[in-house]
Amino acid sequence: MAKIVATPTLEVTTQFTVTEEELRALEALAGYGDDAFIKMFYKDLGTHYMKPYEAGLRQFLVSVRSLASPILRKADKAREVFK
Repeated sequence: MAKIVATPTLEVTTQFTVTEEELRALEALAGYGDDAFIKMFYKDLGTHYMKPYEAGLRQFLVSVRSLASPILRKADKAREVFK
């Protein structure tokens, strides 16, 4: 006989709002690349707090690199139009 068991899950998503200056700083930080950034982070600050979330940090850095540059290019082009 088949058995059906309900397994509830919970997923949390958030909206993260930053200023242009903060976005440029994030883009610069992510520009170092995942491995280089994480290596220096662990060297200077240790692994205790971040190690469990390293995959999430890598995913975040990829997102910043893929999303920030196009947004900032559009802002730069818009400023050129108004000059």
